[in-house]
Amino acid sequence: MKVIIKQSSKEGSLWAAHHIAAKINEKKARTDEPFVIGLCTGSTPIETYAELIRMVKAGEVSFKNVISFNMDEYVGLPENHPESYHSFMHKYLFDQIDEPAENIHILNGNAPDLDAECAAYEKAIAAAGGFDLFLGGIGEDGHIAFNEPFSPLSSHTRVVTLTEDTRIVNSRFFGGDMNLVPKQALSVGVATVTGAREVVILAFGPKKARAIKDAVEGPYSHMCTVSALQTHENGIIVADEASVGELKVNSYKYFKAVEAAEKL
Repeated sequence: MKVIIKQSSKEGSLWAAHHIAAKINEKKARTDEPFVIGLCTGSTPIETYAELIRMVKAGEVSFKNVISFNMDEYVGLPENHPESYHSFMHKYLFDQIDEPAENIHILNGNAPDLDAECAAYEKAIAAAGGFDLFLGGIGEDGHIAFNEPFSPLSSHTRVVTLTEDTRIVNSRFFGGDMNLVPKQALSVGVATVTGAREVVILAFGPKKARAIKDAVEGPYSHMCTVSALQTHENGIIVADEASVGELKVNSYKYFKAVEAAEKL
């Protein structure tokens, strides 16, 4: 695992966007195969998406040969609901870049057979060649996607029940009313994420400090599902100074030293 520590969430977001664009361009230079990316929602990736949009419009990167799969969607929420992840992704990314509509995949939380929808999603990911890169966020309790604490680290796309804590946190998108937040969601599993050839997790702000400490210095455990990155060959956490405040001083110094050495 590598931890990239930037001064602010803005700097971290820009780093992530340029890293993603570089990976897309690298693959484009050596093969005609599509770049397959996993994408997340929530407030954390918005600045990263904004920079990717700018780069597309400036001709610095193209999504014409990118296939994307989003990590989750609420169960029972209409796709056109302003807080559905379909709406989020089109508002903050898809409507402003050149990715073909047929290359965009988002779980259908209104499918008649939710288990079949999840199984088909895993098959579609495999058929596309698997993820080149998965971009994710991290919950305050250390969860990735909707893989709440105690989710199996071997899990794949499935129906999940959201904890009260997650629904309380997400209620800020529903006028502060937890009762409006769906109780279930479809989510890629921990193993779906870690099956990517590279995983980039964004974590900004003091509320994520304990999650980062547990992910980096804590045990490999289903209590903190992002800790699964500890065994990933190309796992990266992109953090800001505010989110690494609970790391041990020596841990902090180590990651800063590694980042500095890679710039040489």
